[in-house]
Amino acid sequence: MDVQVPAASPDQIAAVSAALKSLPNDNSALAALWKIYGAEPVRLLRTQQGRSLSRERVKRAEGFMGGLAPDAPFDWHYFLYTSGIVVQLALSSHLLDVGFPDSWCARHISLNIDRSLAYANVTGFGYDCPETARLVQVLSPYWKWNRHRPGDSNLLDDGGFTPDEVRALLTALVDHVRHVTGHARPRPRQRAVQD
Repeated sequence: MDVQVPAASPDQIAAVSAALKSLPNDNSALAALWKIYGAEPVRLLRTQQGRSLSRERVKRAEGFMGGLAPDAPFDWHYFLYTSGIVVQLALSSHLLDVGFPDSWCARHISLNIDRSLAYANVTGFGYDCPETARLVQVLSPYWKWNRHRPGDSNLLDDGGFTPDEVRALLTALVDHVRHVTGHARPRPRQRAVQD
């Protein structure tokens, strides 16, 4: 059985923005998000396990980005679905790194990447890119892009993004995750020199 959690409405997003601007510190901003999204408060605790999961998530995000390459097989809806996966993996890398439990994220954020971005930004992510925020709204919840079928009369709004624009936004987001978390890019393997 699929549980459908509605994405934040524009009014909810405006309420979050207004609440965040009027709050004195990050703890208050985080509390405001818990209230707005009806989430159970959680104590953020950085751990080695969270750090390890964080590192793995950003690597997986980059792995999924390979499916978005210009030479990859192309279906626009699947491209947007995969883009949602990339965003969620990248943002969850930050959330895990700052101490959110993975189980809490699964229960309270799920596939709503707009929530991931909101929680990330109130916990030090500091990503203020209006086009990325707009893309996240278009994609969220990203499961909807995997359910669209040809001939479906319910056309989804893709926000007018082009594949190249989406690729550029995702690359910048993942780069920012690496910068904020400090997870270095893996070094390319050096081929053994043969005589």
